[in-house]
Amino acid sequence: MMNRFGLSALVAAGMLVSGLSAGSASAADLGGNCCADLEERIAELEATTARKGNRKVSLTISGWVAEQVMWWDDGIEDNVYVQGIGTTLSSHFKMTGQATIMPGWYAGYLIQVEVYGSENLVTTNQDNPTGPSLYDNSRNFNGINTLQSFWFIKSDHMGKVSVGFQSMASDNTAILPDGSGSLVPANFVQFDYAGFFIRNSNTGAVGPIILTATGCTDCNGLTLNAVRYDSPTWSGFSVSSSWGADDIWDVALRYAGEHHGFKVSMATAYSESSSAPVAPFQQAANTQFFQIGAYVEHVHSGLWVYGAYTDIDNDDSVPIDSLGFVDNHAWYVKAGLRRRWHPLGHTVIYGEYEDFENDARFSVASGWDTGPTTCNDPFECSADVQMWGVGIVQEIDAAAMSLWLTYRDFEFDVTDHIGSTGSVPVEDFQYAKFGALINF
Repeated sequence: MMNRFGLSALVAAGMLVSGLSAGSASAADLGGNCCADLEERIAELEATTARKGNRKVSLTISGWVAEQVMWWDDGIEDNVYVQGIGTTLSSHFKMTGQATIMPGWYAGYLIQVEVYGSENLVTTNQDNPTGPSLYDNSRNFNGINTLQSFWFIKSDHMGKVSVGFQSMASDNTAILPDGSGSLVPANFVQFDYAGFFIRNSNTGAVGPIILTATGCTDCNGLTLNAVRYDSPTWSGFSVSSSWGADDIWDVALRYAGEHHGFKVSMATAYSESSSAPVAPFQQAANTQFFQIGAYVEHVHSGLWVYGAYTDIDNDDSVPIDSLGFVDNHAWYVKAGLRRRWHPLGHTVIYGEYEDFENDARFSVASGWDTGPTTCNDPFECSADVQMWGVGIVQEIDAAAMSLWLTYRDFEFDVTDHIGSTGSVPVEDFQYAKFGALINF
C-alpha cells in the first residue's frame, strides 16, 4: 500500500512532468484549495483499496488456480471433459494473518474459500459432465465453498490452539508426506473419478460408482467445526489432536528430517467417529480409522518412493450406509525420479499402484442386471479394485507452476453375495489428464 506521502510525491512528480512538457505553459497553480482536494482524493483511493491488514493484524492473500483436461473410457463410452481437480485441492484463495500479543505469543486467523468452475468432480460422471450439486441443505459443491474459517492462539514453546471450521488432525494425514512434487496430480484419494460409474460387461449398463466400489481412503477428509491443537516441532517430530462435529476425535504424529543424504517424512493418524457421515469424504458413524504414509528421497540421485496404508473398521454388525465407508482398507505405493534437467525446474517421473479391498456391501440402482447376479438388493455386492498409473510433472519455478500428464487404469472384482453368489462381469475404467496448477 502506498502511504499518503508516497502518493503525494507521485502526484507532484506527475504535475512536474506535465509542466515541463508544456514548455512555456504556465506553472501549476498551487494556491486555493488544491491541497484539500488532493487529501480528499487520497482518502477516496484508500477507502476503495484492499489493505495488508490494519496496523496490528497482518493480511496475506495466497492460493492457486488448478484446471485440467481429462479423457476417460469406461469400456463402452469415452469422452473428454475440462474440469478442476476436486474438492480440497481445487482453485482457491486464502487470507491469513496474525498479530504479536507479546514476545513468543501470537493470535491469528485463516479464511480459505474454494472456487469451482462449471464442474464438481465428486458428482461428474458419464451422464453429467458438469456434475450436479451435492447436499444442497448442507454443502453446495458448485460455485464457491468456504473450506476453512478459524482463529488461533500460538506460542513458540507451547504450540497452537485453533477454533472454528478447519481441517482436523487426521485430514489428509497420510497424503501430505509425499514430497515428490506429484502429490496433486497423483494421490490415493478418489478426487478425479469419484462420481464415475463402472459398466456391466454384459448389458453395458452403469452400476456402482467407483467411489462406492473402492470404499473410503481419506475417511476424515472434510473440514469440520472443531477445536484443534498443534504442538511445536521437537527434533522433527510434532503431534496434533482435534475434536468436533458431534463427535469425531483424532490424534496425529508427524516427522520430517534428513539423514545421510536421504530426505524422510512420515505421518500417521487415528480417528474415531460417533456422528452421522458427511459424504463423500467423511468418516461414518461408529467407526475407527487408521492411516499411515511415508516418503523417502535420495537427495543426490533424485530417486524416491512413497507409500500409504489406510484401514477403517465398523463397530456395527451391518454397514451403516451404502457409501462403502466401513470395513475396508487400501494400500498405495508410488515411486519415481525427481531431477532438474533444465532451467525451468524439476521434472518428476513416476509410476503408481493401489489396491482397495472393500468388505462392506453396497447396492446399485435397478437396471444393472447380469442375469442371476444383479447387485440390486441393499448391501448385496462387494468389490476389490486394483489401479496402476504413470505420469510426468514439470515444475516451472519462475511462474510457481506445475504441469502434468498422467494415465490411470482400474480393474474391478465385483462379487454378488446374495442373489446368486459369484463374480459380476464389469468393464475396466481408464483415464488420462493434462493439467496445470499455478500458485499466487
